[in-house]
Amino acid sequence: MNVDKTSIDGVLIITPGVFKDDRGFFMETYNKNKFDEIGITENFHQDNHSCSSKNTLRGLHFQTTPGQSKLLRCIRGTVFDVAVDIRIDSPTFGKWAAVELSDENKKMFYMPVGIAHGFCVLSDMAEVVYKVSNVYNAETEAGIAWNDPDINIDWPTKAPILSDRDKNNQSLAEYAAAMRKL
Repeated sequence: MNVDKTSIDGVLIITPGVFKDDRGFFMETYNKNKFDEIGITENFHQDNHSCSSKNTLRGLHFQTTPGQSKLLRCIRGTVFDVAVDIRIDSPTFGKWAAVELSDENKKMFYMPVGIAHGFCVLSDMAEVVYKVSNVYNAETEAGIAWNDPDINIDWPTKAPILSDRDKNNQSLAEYAAAMRKL
């Protein structure tokens, strides 16, 4: 397993060992002991699986309290996966990091609590699976606008397919103002 740090503290790109032969391949997608060794010590409580068509953009999503860390991978197709630091006191607040995840490269993307997440589908169809450290709670789900100019993500599409919810997410400035009032 190879682990690459990103420009955001705690956000990691993980390339697992993949053993290929003429029958196909084998890889470990999660091993608690190995992940503990690289500093990912959460107990994951829920697995999610999404399927989306080309140019679908999901995000930027996060859970407020208690938050969720995420471990993602793409098992079919290709996505442009993005992590945005929304930790108010972080030196990289508002900065983003991205990686292309695909069924070919087998990479995984880890983000701790305090990171907003989104992805855009590059292939005709993509399936993303991910582990989260806390179960989904509709009352604490939130989002940041995918096209917030203060974040300025260089998305690979200018006309994404968005949910109604994602069309109306708050700006990073609105989120920061609300957090500072707490």
